[in-house]
Amino acid sequence: MAEEVMNSMNYTGSETKPKISVRTPLLSEVLAKVHSAKTKPQKVKILKENDSPALRQICKWSFDPKIVSALPEGAPPYIVNEAPEGTEHELLRRIGDKLYRFCKGGDDSLQQTRREQLFVQILESLHKDEAELLINTKDKKLHQIYKGFSHAVVKEAFGWNDDYVQV
Repeated sequence: MAEEVMNSMNYTGSETKPKISVRTPLLSEVLAKVHSAKTKPQKVKILKENDSPALRQICKWSFDPKIVSALPEGAPPYIVNEAPEGTEHELLRRIGDKLYRFCKGGDDSLQQTRREQLFVQILESLHKDEAELLINTKDKKLHQIYKGFSHAVVKEAFGWNDDYVQV
């Protein structure tokens, strides 16, 4: 009977088991790993292993001199989301496609007051570490917060040239 059930499920016993999905680290955790890595090749490897459109956007915004923030410098007044990681907060990975609104030339039709309100709403929805990361990205200070996170590391990890375009 058991053999019939196994055969009906098309299971031979030698098939690979389904992969268990592993928790995806916050972008702030990825950059913390880059910070703690000792060598440039290790830093590049960490960025490559955690590559995502949102990570690339954060890196590009932080380093590309042509991308200028449309927001005032510094942290706006916002309520820090104290919810534990993995619970009631948004992920920077999922909202990366909305970041263009906060750069000059990204959405010039958006009124400045509304732009700032949207930014505060995003900060309040994110885990506190990712909110801080986003503020430092906007102010182009990530390289000061995460030592060893540099132009050279980012360019090598993502295959970018000096214009931050993939070659």
